[in-house]
Amino acid sequence: MSHPKAKRPATLGPSSKKSLGLTPWFLMGVLTLFTLLLYWPSTNNDFVNCDDPVYVLLNQHVIGGLTFENVTWAASTGYNHNWHPLTWLSHMTDCQLFGLNPSAHHLTSPLLHVLNTILVFVFLRLLTGAVWRSFMVAALFGWHPLHVESVAWVSERKDVLSCCFGLLSLIFYVHFVRSKTGNPKSVTRNYLLSLGCLALGLMSKPMLVTWPFVLLLLDYWPLRRISELRFRSSDLKPLLLEKIPFLGLSTIVSIVTYHVQKQGGSLGMAENLPVAARASNAIVSYCRYLGKLFWPTDLAVFYPHPGHWPVADVVLAATLLLGITAFVFIQRGKFPFLLMGWLWFLGTLVPVIGLVQVGDQAMADRYTYIPSLGIFILIIWGGFEVTKPWPKPELARWGVGLAALSLCVVFTREQLGFWRNGEILFRHTLAVTRNNYFAQSGLGVALYHQGKIDEAILHYQESLKLRPTDADTLSNLATALADCGRNNEAIAAYQAGLKIQPADPALHNNLGTVLAQNGQPDAAIREYQEAIRLQPDFASAHKNIANTLLNLNRIDEAIKHYQEAIHNQPNDPESLNNWGVALFKHGQIDEALIQYKKSIELKPNYADARNNLAAALFNLGRIDEAIAQFREVVRLEPSDNIARENLARALQLQGEHVPPTSRKD
Repeated sequence: MSHPKAKRPATLGPSSKKSLGLTPWFLMGVLTLFTLLLYWPSTNNDFVNCDDPVYVLLNQHVIGGLTFENVTWAASTGYNHNWHPLTWLSHMTDCQLFGLNPSAHHLTSPLLHVLNTILVFVFLRLLTGAVWRSFMVAALFGWHPLHVESVAWVSERKDVLSCCFGLLSLIFYVHFVRSKTGNPKSVTRNYLLSLGCLALGLMSKPMLVTWPFVLLLLDYWPLRRISELRFRSSDLKPLLLEKIPFLGLSTIVSIVTYHVQKQGGSLGMAENLPVAARASNAIVSYCRYLGKLFWPTDLAVFYPHPGHWPVADVVLAATLLLGITAFVFIQRGKFPFLLMGWLWFLGTLVPVIGLVQVGDQAMADRYTYIPSLGIFILIIWGGFEVTKPWPKPELARWGVGLAALSLCVVFTREQLGFWRNGEILFRHTLAVTRNNYFAQSGLGVALYHQGKIDEAILHYQESLKLRPTDADTLSNLATALADCGRNNEAIAAYQAGLKIQPADPALHNNLGTVLAQNGQPDAAIREYQEAIRLQPDFASAHKNIANTLLNLNRIDEAIKHYQEAIHNQPNDPESLNNWGVALFKHGQIDEALIQYKKSIELKPNYADARNNLAAALFNLGRIDEAIAQFREVVRLEPSDNIARENLARALQLQGEHVPPTSRKD
């Protein structure tokens, strides 16, 4: 005997479009305009000394733009512990078009964020037909302060880029499902477009490895391809078969990402944290993310990992998570969107929740960029159902919604201000967190680049009190000490860093530089050689060892290392000039002229290169040309009396009048 089934709620909720006369195109215009205006101040921000040097400022492949060599590098590199070729190509494109203009780099991510906001609206409206609710979710997504980090931080381009392709993948998936009863060509095209967009998203950031799971959630609600949660094999088998190519892409990228991160050492903390500690942090972090989604204050670029959370905190967090899960599961029949939104939030956070610990942070605001959509859907669709019995539900919805969005705008605008530069960012982070070694070190770097070296040293030292084994901070401290002439302390700091990271070529190179400055050239050469052994294409180490060898008059060896330096960094005017000096000393004056001229082409105001070029021309008897270069040196360096004397000698040989000059003692 069969039992009657409970009547299922309609998939598509009633739209508020007719009652308020707001067309989807108008709402999309509102989303575009307000999101762009909200984030426009970020175009006045500078780069920050947190990943931006790695991703853009000091990355020669990125700065070089879209060359064949750089594109090949982007496709194959695991640089900075990630494989995301499209992200690298995005940064290269910015450099190709705008150079290192921070305003232009800061405009690209907001434009992508605006596009993502529109795509959220299009996706949800296509999926459900609900205009007002789709608009509210999109507005929350576009204007929520927790997303500032992903948009205002140049290095987090990967967030907005991957989300863009991820949303396109979902849109094409909905078209695929809806077209299954129509033209078979449309079915195949939409399926392949969905799969292709996922591939592009994974090539931007591996966060989308959970997308097969998200597609199944859409099959449950609102596509209704799964019967409640009975999981009958007849329902699930064809749906699971559809997802195999998506799962294959996610699996491949997951393996590649794990391998790259392990090779790069970013999984180091996972080896020091037991599984129980990582699981505890994951449970607490879920609740912390929820808290910041509902009340987004005290946001920071880095939240220190506590190591171990108090048992009471873990139990309380687990109870809250289990309670919410039980509630949405019980309500799944009447309100299936609650379960879908909650599982979206829980599931899409899994890759970054810390079960596999990547880096030293406990959590990160940027990780909520995609997961937050699940909570926004849950809130807006839930609020719609709650207000149904109210006397004027539409007025109430818009009133509460506008109040929430207004708060988001206020908090977001404030948060954007903290990203103006590295000093402001890290001072704010220190103000809202405790025992933050990362922020102390970051503030030290920001101050160092402003020339506030003594203050930078103090912050490096504070950072090392909290984390004595941080090799990067030890290196930064050593550099600052060397700049103050405290070479012995600098050498000790570099050596301490090498005890922690003995295979770090940059530390060996930097130690060599200080040893050379300290009058220990043989020891410096050994450090440079070790840096080159560890990284054969290390242009800076080749240049430094060449300079040291040149000072020791070991010309042939110096020339070989200058050639390697130029091969690996062909646009370095200093290496070209110094290579010219070595060639000149070797008697290869014509070859030296070539290198001096290349150096000057790259850096026209390079007085040393012009002076060397002038001396070489003078030596060859090309006096007129030498005079022109000496005149330019004097113009660039008016206080250079040696250049004036050389100019005077050249003029005397030509029989020209030499104006008197005054000498400084």
